[in-house]
Amino acid sequence: MKHLFTFAFIALFSMSAMAQQVDLRKKISVSGTAETEVTPDIIYISISLKEYLKDGNSKKKVEITELETQLYNAIQSAGISRDNLMISNLSGYNTAAEKKKNPDFLVSKQYRLKVNDLNKWNAIIGDVDPKGVAYTNIDSYDYSKIEILKKELKIKALQAAKAKATYLVEALGNQLGSVIDIQELNNETFPQPMYSTSRVMLRGNSSLADAAPAPDIDFKKIKLSYVMNTVFEIK
Repeated sequence: MKHLFTFAFIALFSMSAMAQQVDLRKKISVSGTAETEVTPDIIYISISLKEYLKDGNSKKKVEITELETQLYNAIQSAGISRDNLMISNLSGYNTAAEKKKNPDFLVSKQYRLKVNDLNKWNAIIGDVDPKGVAYTNIDSYDYSKIEILKKELKIKALQAAKAKATYLVEALGNQLGSVIDIQELNNETFPQPMYSTSRVMLRGNSSLADAAPAPDIDFKKIKLSYVMNTVFEIK
């Protein structure tokens, strides 16, 4: 019986303590939103160069070194540092035995180029032998001041939430107190690039590449949207 009485006392004490911890403050929950769109200013392009035989003659091979030199010169002419060009992959580059055994063996080499303006790419690829370009595509893209922009949007969303809570509470004759809770949501959209028929995608076919005009290339913008869910005390 003594143990039962002790257990009952502890249970009663715990319930009393829990009751004292209940938050009885008057509160208001609101959300604030801030969003913007920016054009990517960092673009990474994959380029694959491949040796080829002129007129199918192995004695008239266009070497990978020649194609690579063309690419380097084109990049410098476009005002882009060579440091922005990196080798990403080699195919058959060290197979000297295979080249001796098979004169028609063709080496390919892949690169990754960082640019800030896609329209410069038209000038670059136009200075490289089209028959030596196996393919090009866009790997990824970003915005150079993305972190600064995220911070600004979060602050604006929080300020919007506070402004909303203030006029709602004052409409009822009360005053807004301090913030009790903050939670953030985000919706960052990195869409695929949008461009018209581009020489970038046609270099594998020289007749199509030569016939196509160099179009302006542009991206859909990156959309950043932040929602701040807040809880404020009502005085």
